[in-house]
Amino acid sequence: MVASLRLPSLTSLLFPATTRYPASLRRTVCLPNRRPLSGFATAPSGTTASTETKSAEVDRLKSDRAVTPRSKDFNAWYLDVIASAELADYGPVRGTMVIRPYGYAIWEAIQEYLNVKFKETGHSNMYFPQFIPYSFIEKEASHVEGFSPELALVTVGGGKELEEKLVVRPTSETIVNHMFTQWIHSYRDLPLMINQWANVTRWEMRTKPFIRTLEFLWQEGHTAHATPEEAEKEAKQMIEIYTRFAFEQTAIPVIPGRKSKLETFAGADITYTIEAMMGDRKALQAGTSHNLGQNFSRAFGTQFADENGERQHVWQTSWAVSTRFVGDIIMTHGDDTGLMLPPKIAPVQVVIVPIWKKENEKTGVLSAASSVKEALHTAGFRVKLDDTDQRTPGWKFNFWEMKGIPLRIEIGPRDVSSNSVVVSRRDIPGKAGKVFGISMEASTLVAYVKEKLDEIQSSLLEKAVSFRDSNIVDVNSYDELKDAISLGKWARGPWSASDADEQRVKEETGATIRCYPFEQPKGTKTCLMTGNPAEEVAIFAKSY
Repeated sequence: MVASLRLPSLTSLLFPATTRYPASLRRTVCLPNRRPLSGFATAPSGTTASTETKSAEVDRLKSDRAVTPRSKDFNAWYLDVIASAELADYGPVRGTMVIRPYGYAIWEAIQEYLNVKFKETGHSNMYFPQFIPYSFIEKEASHVEGFSPELALVTVGGGKELEEKLVVRPTSETIVNHMFTQWIHSYRDLPLMINQWANVTRWEMRTKPFIRTLEFLWQEGHTAHATPEEAEKEAKQMIEIYTRFAFEQTAIPVIPGRKSKLETFAGADITYTIEAMMGDRKALQAGTSHNLGQNFSRAFGTQFADENGERQHVWQTSWAVSTRFVGDIIMTHGDDTGLMLPPKIAPVQVVIVPIWKKENEKTGVLSAASSVKEALHTAGFRVKLDDTDQRTPGWKFNFWEMKGIPLRIEIGPRDVSSNSVVVSRRDIPGKAGKVFGISMEASTLVAYVKEKLDEIQSSLLEKAVSFRDSNIVDVNSYDELKDAISLGKWARGPWSASDADEQRVKEETGATIRCYPFEQPKGTKTCLMTGNPAEEVAIFAKSY
């Protein structure tokens, strides 16, 4: 039996299974008809979808409705894109999602890049059980306090009441330390640096696909070191890897920095973060790296004998990114047409659409299209040839634009005759992004495609940087901070106020300190709240 620590009776009273959802969250999409992701965003996790809700969805599928414009309803747009681009669907339990092949392919691209970086920096992959004794969670006081509202518990196994409740993995610091205690004995065993790719369960009450779900996928790294300096160096090294990944692979200009005390991970001394600005200007915590100090090693007795034979507690880190990054990519780059993928992370970089009207044109067009595909594939590009004859070219154009394919190559009878192709860029809509007469000759076409994919990657990053920077306001007083937040902006200003003042900002504006950026302005500063000297500026924003 799996249960939340929240009282079931209270949950059912507050969030009954028959809750009706706003029409904006139940939109269908036009390419092709897809079941909308109405199980997310306002539904409580842990309940099953009602027959009435599913019946209503079937009725809605009868009408074709365009994807909701981003400017009209950003949340509805987001759900529409996920459904129509076939990234995910919702599971039978509220708050869970099924990641479809195309969505999972994006996650695989994230995995492939990060796996290389982790191994280059000395980490090894392994796996820990997803069931953790509840007593492990209780050993670190701030950890259990921070995670208790989100825990899912197993109380029955094999038809019998368990002697000790089991926690379904919310994170693995506790079980990792239990095992580290058995593996670490001497300074010769250090550093110990591992990573696991796993699923995590956190009993969220308000969910959003990819961003916040009852269960999600992630990687979590865990390291143990002999000195605090080594642990700090590791924590900063990993946030730097995440930062480079965000900029270079996903074209997302995150801001790396340090979390405030109130926002620090439960059980950590310091939390480093990368913060991304979404298309609605809300902040998204895209990845974190924690310096755990000796908090967990003292709780679990994880010790080693140093070079002098003295017993010492290890110094530790943990760090993670998750499938939340997929949502990050959607909300940073997507437009009213749908998904827009940076070429380096796109499962398909080029789609080829052959076009013919008469049967005697088909063979020549398909032969040319196959040759183009082979040339690009041999050159290392990820290519899809859409040679089905059950859909019109126009339908295919719209469908692949919805799925965010960076480049489209069109080949018709005239193109075959002139030994050329038409190339369209996803990031430049309409005629402006379409170029005619590109030679089919392999070396010429390969060079052109590479050049355009590089241009798209750079263009998406430049556009995201411009959007981010134009929506960050420098403030020097609390009134200015409140004005910036009320306009949906990020506020950046000097800060040295108390935790109570930080909580006040959150209660009065809905904004939190996203981070103290690593890049800090020089010169003397005065706290925007108290007027006292401040050593750092902080960034405040509303967030997911």
